[in-house]
Amino acid sequence: MIISSMDNEKVKHYRRLQQKKYRDLYQEFLVEGPHLVLEAYRQGILKEIIVLEDEVFPLDVPLVEVSAAVLKKISQVETPQKMMGLCKKQENTTIGERILILDALQDPGNVGTIIRSAAAFDIDTIIVGDNTVDVYNPKVIRATQGMLFQVPIVPFSIDKLIPILKSLQIPVFATSVTHGVEVDQLREEDKQRFALIVGNEGSGVNPTYLQACDKRLYIPMNAAVESLNVAIATSILLYEMRLK
Repeated sequence: MIISSMDNEKVKHYRRLQQKKYRDLYQEFLVEGPHLVLEAYRQGILKEIIVLEDEVFPLDVPLVEVSAAVLKKISQVETPQKMMGLCKKQENTTIGERILILDALQDPGNVGTIIRSAAAFDIDTIIVGDNTVDVYNPKVIRATQGMLFQVPIVPFSIDKLIPILKSLQIPVFATSVTHGVEVDQLREEDKQRFALIVGNEGSGVNPTYLQACDKRLYIPMNAAVESLNVAIATSILLYEMRLK
């Protein structure tokens, strides 16, 4: 049966998931396009495939056919793709030894790009601190290009996390616009076990966390450039800190 009514209960449910409070309540989120649907399926978190009427996608997951009008209503993009997926959130609680910590990042595009870079450069855990944009925000998901599913992501208060990292003897680094250690001068042993804090687009890393960190890292660059976009800066840092 093709769903064409906006009052259908499934359609209402999908539309609720456009809001973070309902994503949190139901522990579900939506992805758009065959690439993200397939990535979610490979991770075992795909619950339903939502397709435009007469479209097919041969996976052993319940298929929900909808009209073009319904698909446009539940999509978060101007020109919807012909396929979406209903997914359950991944439950990650284990923290690794090459950790990236997001401190109050607000821009979904930045967070999505950072997640892609984390996957590219062997980060094994991403900690999402308080006041950081929801990683299941549709704009974040699109910006990750499927890499959201490749790195364990754990929501955790940074205030509580730093003492735990100290007890585990995992060095805590934080980004700094000036001063500190030039990232390309890090020793190889510094790159084996660490937790790197990257901060808010406007105000940077919380000063309390800067005081608690073991090292401040900065990227040497032309003095005429005051700072870099946080996603670009984080990507450079993670490249320099990659395992060789």
